Amino acid sequence: MSITNRFKNQIKKGHFQFGIWNGLPHSYAAEICAGAGFDFVVIDAEHAPFDVPQIVIQLQAMSRYPDCSPIVRIPNDDPVIMKRLMDAGVQTFIIPMIESAEQAHNMVEAINYPPKGYRGVGTALARAAQWNRVDNYFKLANDEMCLITQIESIKGVEALEYILKIDGVDIVFIGPADLAGSMGYLGQPGHPDVVEKVIYCLSEIIKSGKTAGILTSDDSLIEQYKNIGVKMIGVGLDTILLAKATKTLAENFKPELKEQQSDTNY
Repeated sequence: MSITNRFKNQIKKGHFQFGIWNGLPHSYAAEICAGAGFDFVVIDAEHAPFDVPQIVIQLQAMSRYPDCSPIVRIPNDDPVIMKRLMDAGVQTFIIPMIESAEQAHNMVEAINYPPKGYRGVGTALARAAQWNRVDNYFKLANDEMCLITQIESIKGVEALEYILKIDGVDIVFIGPADLAGSMGYLGQPGHPDVVEKVIYCLSEIIKSGKTAGILTSDDSLIEQYKNIGVKMIGVGLDTILLAKATKTLAENFKPELKEQQSDTNY
């Protein structure tokens, strides 16, 4: 049985990877997103109500679509959560709010078996190793793990040059929404000052030789980020797609709803 991490493999080849965020904790949502043709689906356990068993269900649902890679964003830099999810089959993590090289280095160690790291051994209980049925799992597992550190604060930006020096960090992902709040522009990720800071960070990541990633649904920004060399781009969220589509449909029959607009933006 192959445990090749398709997403990491495609990134190493320099291929653009476009994906969608999964915030609806149901296997149907995972299948719909995975079957749409995206390169990856991010199961967002930071902001959406996913627990470990539900993440496993999402992974199982997505396994029918081998051309779409599952990625999990966990709530924080907790190696205990990571250990359980790695045994459940997660190979690619987004770790939010990384603000120092030490924090990034700890995450590198968390996803690797000794001597490179301190991942605990539990293959007899692990879906990832197919309960000891994957031959040479210990030799293969480390190389197939993919670590994405997310920079989304001024403190993180200030530490960026040091985070970029950490061996084992595969992708550095910029979070414009929280960065905007950190800069004093809460709810304004498209503010010119925020966009300027984001482009600076993305350019530094690319210059360092690491892969840059970002999430935005703004078509003009997506094109701009592609042009500067960003290879991992999240282009939408299942929750927002459903919210917008249902509101638009309702407005067709109840025009007065068009007056009910929100300026909350992410």
